[in-house]
Amino acid sequence: MSLGNADEGGGIGFATARGRNWPTLRQFTVFLENRVGQLLEVVRRFDGSRVRIVALSINDSGECAFVRFLVSHPEQGREILERAGLALIESDLIGVELPDDDQPLLRICTALLQAEVNIIQAYPILVRPRGRPAVALMVDNTEMGLETLSAKGFTMISEADLDEDG
Repeated sequence: MSLGNADEGGGIGFATARGRNWPTLRQFTVFLENRVGQLLEVVRRFDGSRVRIVALSINDSGECAFVRFLVSHPEQGREILERAGLALIESDLIGVELPDDDQPLLRICTALLQAEVNIIQAYPILVRPRGRPAVALMVDNTEMGLETLSAKGFTMISEADLDEDG
């Protein structure tokens, strides 16, 4: 699957506005009161829908917790979270397959460092698109991160890759 539009010059062009050729993953961050059962209540909201949680990160901040989700169907996932009355923030992350290497994270981090792109958040993607392990990265310059990793031969994960039905 092509993750960018090949332009006439043979390079990969990424749209500057979110669209089909913007190969990022949408992360939803919700703020939950830090008490027993809150996460279960949110996760249970996806039951009966086609939306699957494909990555999850939880950061405890004393009285509240920040829960970050990547889901298989982001449009429907957003609707479910909004209907639940949850305050949420939507962000773009880069999904990248781990290369077949002894130190795959070293290769990814080195490529981003060379482009002066900082990693802000990172966590594993629970599903394995194309049978390969992958990570979700929030970086300080998404477009530069995408261009850098693509130019270095890394395989990006798109939202379509997270959809078992797709």
